[in-house]
Amino acid sequence: MPRSVNAVASRKRRKKVLKQTKGYWGARGNVHTVAVNTLEKGLGYAYRDRRAKKRNFRGLWIQRIGAAVQPYGLSYSVFMGKIHKNNINLNRKVLADLAMNEPDAFKGIVDSLK
Repeated sequence: MPRSVNAVASRKRRKKVLKQTKGYWGARGNVHTVAVNTLEKGLGYAYRDRRAKKRNFRGLWIQRIGAAVQPYGLSYSVFMGKIHKNNINLNRKVLADLAMNEPDAFKGIVDSLK
């Protein structure tokens, strides 16, 4: 009896991997075994960094808020403590955006806390 290998499915699997690695440098984009390793590693990095991105942005917002409140004689921690104490429901993303793009509005928030 002849051996059955289902070449259609095998080729489909390989083509799927090679399509995802299109544009990679050298053998990473056109040799299946190398492409599989590269793709798995890349997908792992993508998964990890979707979470890391959230942490990085939070750190950026904290730095921006801290730099914005410095001229008013406040530290970041004191400012955030007063924000929470006065029930001002603005998150760090919005505060950082105000500090950069709307300094007058941010000054109003700082003045309302003093």
